[in-house]
Amino acid sequence: MANSRPERVGDQIRVEITGMLTREVRDPGIGFLTVTRVEVSADLQHAKVYYTTLGDEKARRETARAIERVSPFLRRQLAGRIRLRRAPELHFFFDESVERHDRIERILRDLEQERASRPPEAETAGASAEASDTKPDPPIEHDPADPG
Repeated sequence: MANSRPERVGDQIRVEITGMLTREVRDPGIGFLTVTRVEVSADLQHAKVYYTTLGDEKARRETARAIERVSPFLRRQLAGRIRLRRAPELHFFFDESVERHDRIERILRDLEQERASRPPEAETAGASAEASDTKPDPPIEHDPADPG
């Protein structure tokens, strides 16, 4: 739950922009777009709107241009919908974190598939080879005359 005012305003802006993009904006360049988060400055004058979209790099660039075209409309609409003295300036950024998360998921899934496809004796042989390579540390002898 958002507890500071910029966080609450950011959540409200995210909800409003998402609604406007799905119901009111008729720009074909926008396509399927998801607003992932909005970070609002402490003085409530600037809002960083992070989004993600489906498609390749070309589709991403077209979406970025379309968002820049509709940005003034979104800001004017926000001014009437949220209770602030001045609507914050909107700055849009493609959210790379979603792509990074997907990449990590794919890597983990590939590792799991690789591990599952190995024959069981290979894992056991690898484990016993590792065990034979490592020797336990010799016991530490304690001098009874040493108090510490």
